[in-house]
Amino acid sequence: MCPPWHFEVTYRINPWMDPGQRTVDRDRAKAQWTQLRAILAQSSEIVEIDPLPGLPDMVFTANAGLVLGGQVVLSRFRHVERRGEEAPFRAFFRSRGATIEALPDEMFFEGAGDALFDRRLPILWAGSGLRSLLQGHEWLSLKLGCAVVSLELVDPRFYHLDTCFCPLADGSLLYYPAAFSPASQEAIETHVLPRERIAVTLEDALQFACNAVNQGTRITLHALSSPLRKALESRGFEVVETPLDEFLKAGGSAKCLTLRLDEALAPGSPGDRTGSRST
Repeated sequence: MCPPWHFEVTYRINPWMDPGQRTVDRDRAKAQWTQLRAILAQSSEIVEIDPLPGLPDMVFTANAGLVLGGQVVLSRFRHVERRGEEAPFRAFFRSRGATIEALPDEMFFEGAGDALFDRRLPILWAGSGLRSLLQGHEWLSLKLGCAVVSLELVDPRFYHLDTCFCPLADGSLLYYPAAFSPASQEAIETHVLPRERIAVTLEDALQFACNAVNQGTRITLHALSSPLRKALESRGFEVVETPLDEFLKAGGSAKCLTLRLDEALAPGSPGDRTGSRST
């Protein structure tokens, strides 16, 4: 995680950001981030990276890269406004002794914001269409040694995969179907059985209910509807709501504010469910 000491909305690179209208209350943002950190620290060790002035979105550490074991695929940002984050994130991973996998020059890839590991099968779900490029998915598969399922994002409000898609610890999936192209909706349905799919409403999607942090049986997020809470609790999850509306002003929430450093491939075979549509 990265403290939000320099967090603000000073440019517009997604539909949520409006520098003229959505001024960040810095004190409120600090309090919200601190509360989220305290909740997550109950179940996980928190490692912090120092924030730097002039990099207001550095707080969204999900976009630093994608970690698997001792490997890190470092992000290359599509928007110039965020490219200054690449060097400090690279230095952070090097300080931890990680093997850094550098992307081909022509590739854009925005880390764990656009790449999420399935929790039951050794599959990497990878988003494309708005920030990360589809062409990089085959490269990711070769570097990480796992099947990659490509999902095309089509709604600019859900510009990263983790804003509308959340694989859960029990193997189920929390997602907003309309954020994906018809072909990608079909790919999701091919890989995930109906009883394992939890489709959220637009109301919940706009509250970033899918941008959740799942630690075992606990799910931490900004807000959700009563029906969605009941659906998750019926599966044995404890749902914790914590206000993060200051970060929604920049198009981010709980998951965006974190990067998991202990990722490992799930057991099983990519074909254990129904047919496989993997890169």
